[in-house]
Amino acid sequence: QARVAESGGGLVQPGGSLRLSCENSGTAVRFANVAWYRLPPGKEREVVARIVQWRPLSYADSVKGRFTISRDKDEDKDKDTVYLQMSDLQAEDTAVYYCHAGPLWGPGPPVTVSS
Repeated sequence: QARVAESGGGLVQPGGSLRLSCENSGTAVRFANVAWYRLPPGKEREVVARIVQWRPLSYADSVKGRFTISRDKDEDKDKDTVYLQMSDLQAEDTAVYYCHAGPLWGPGPPVTVSS
């Protein structure tokens, strides 16, 4: 059964870093195209970054140079993990971050940037 599991959200001070993980298992989502979205409080959902197989495809202008999307494949466990490394986080990065892999969405770890 296909599954998308996220981890890595939390509270961080301005200027800090966090890494979000999106673990994809199951035929429907393994090695699928993946996008990280975020939903800031009181705002609309936006695409943060996309990756096609192992190639980062695009970043939102607001995160270019600060966020990096990447992917690892675990041959033994037949799953892959897509990461979103976030650096120099600012208050405007506060949001719930969702991983969208193939047809599935993860539950969304919250990220709060605050001093």
